[in-house]
Parts: sequence; structure tokens; C-alpha cells
Amino acid sequence: MAGSSLLALLDDIAAVLDDVSVMTKMAAKKTSGVLGDDLALNAQQVTGVRADRELPVVWAVAKGSFINKLILVPLALLISAFMPWAITPLLMIGGAYLCFEGAEKLAHKYLHPNEKNHSQISQNSTLSPEELAEFESRKIKGAVRTDFVLSAEIIAITLGIVSSTTFINQVAVLSIIAIVMTIGVYGLVAGIVKLDDLGFYLQKKTTKLLIKFGNGLIYITPYLMKTLSIVGTAAMFMVGGGILTHGIHYIYEWIEELALLSTLTPIIGSTMQFILPSLINLVFGLIVGLFIVSLMTIIKRIKR
Repeated sequence: MAGSSLLALLDDIAAVLDDVSVMTKMAAKKTSGVLGDDLALNAQQVTGVRADRELPVVWAVAKGSFINKLILVPLALLISAFMPWAITPLLMIGGAYLCFEGAEKLAHKYLHPNEKNHSQISQNSTLSPEELAEFESRKIKGAVRTDFVLSAEIIAITLGIVSSTTFINQVAVLSIIAIVMTIGVYGLVAGIVKLDDLGFYLQKKTTKLLIKFGNGLIYITPYLMKTLSIVGTAAMFMVGGGILTHGIHYIYEWIEELALLSTLTPIIGSTMQFILPSLINLVFGLIVGLFIVSLMTIIKRIKR
């Protein structure tokens, strides 16, 4: 009798683990697009940091990301249980913030013409340790704030997939996604920001092939970081705009209809169906971001 009860318990555990595994794979697939944006955004957030401080900054942001998810996972479960109607408005506020942050980055040199360039500040050896620490602190805080919004979207997407299952399964899947994605994103970010160091290391080798590879890494790293900076800013508009358009039903339906119609385009129809919604979200996010920046600028000037 005890043996059969134990077997039944083990069978139940196996079934739960199987369900969790399937749902985790589904959630990972659904959130892969946001994960790519998260990677680009966080890689560009640490640009301009001194080479010897890159990994400590990445680690500080990663710790902030873990804290974000430690807050977001139970919060998402509570909101889903007691206030499910609040999820979309909260996500839209986060989306609007991403659009604002992206637009503020674009307009920064016009809004603050007398402020030094961040990359120049961080590389300037004449600055005091306190000034460099303040610069790093601003970078870390900005990255953690951005991560909070992207993490919220990842958690919300995952919650939508597991909403019909048991509470235990919800907790398990959300926790796995939160941990795995944080480790994955910041592990890759750490690898990207240290590519040039790998290049310098390979330059010291005696094998010609390794030396050439090292030279290639050193050459492409600045261009890669510039590209990630551009992609990261575009991702702010794309993700933020996508959150906002999903929350406005008639705009979302219009985008879906437009994407469906684009499949009729000869040769590139399937590609257009994939690209068009992202482009529309990007433009929508840019417009919203510029509007918020303009509004905030006007309010600040009125208060002076």
C-alpha cells in the first residue's frame, strides 16, 4: 500500500515536471523576441564604461535584474489573482516609459548641449574617483530601470501562457524563466563587452591564425558596440510601441490586418508580414516618445 502511494506520488511529480517543462519551452519561445531586445539594450547601456569596470557594472546590473524579477514574479501572481484588469495598463505605462527613454537618448544632445558626452566622461582619466563612481551609478540605475520594464513584459507574456494551469506550475515556470533569462542575457552581455580583451589576449599567441582572429575582434568590437547602441535604442521604441499598440485594441487589429494584407506582396510577402508590425511599432513608439519628451520639456520650462 505504501509502495503504491509512493509510486502515485512520483507519477504526480513527474507529470508536474513534464507540464512545467512544456510550458517553460513555450514561454521561452514566446519571449525570445523581447529577450533579443533586452540583450541589445543592456549591451548598449554599458557602452562608455572604462574597460576595467565593464564586468563589475554588468554584474551590478545583473543583480538589479534579479531583484527586479524577485519583485515582479510575486507581484504578477498577486495582480493576476486579484486585479487581472491592471496588467495591461501597468504594462502600457512601462511601454510609454521605454518610448520616453529612447526619445530622450535621441534628443539628449539638443536638450543638454553643454553636457559632456558620456563615453568621453568615462574614459577621462582626469576625473576624480567620485565623478567616475557617479557616472557608473547613473549607468547602472538607468539599465536596471530599463530592465524592469522588459522583465515585466517577459513575466506578463509567461503569465499569459501559464494562467490556466495550477498555482504551483505558475510559480515554477515564472521562476525558471526569470532565472534562466537573466543569466542568459547578462552572461552574453559580459561576453560582448569583453570581446576586445579576448582580441588582445589572442594577439599575444604565436599562432598566426589566432593573431589574425584577435586583430579581427579588436577591429570589429567598436563597430559592434555602436551597432548595439543603435539597435538598443530602436528596440526601446519597438518594444515600448509594441506594448502600447497591443493595449489599444483597434490599433492592434489594424496592424494585424495590414500585416495580413502584406502577404499578398509578390516574392517578399512573408518577410513583409514579419517586418511590418515591428516597423509600425517602432514608428508609433518614436512618436509617443518624442511627444512625452516635448511635454516634459515644456512643463520644466514653465516651472522655471
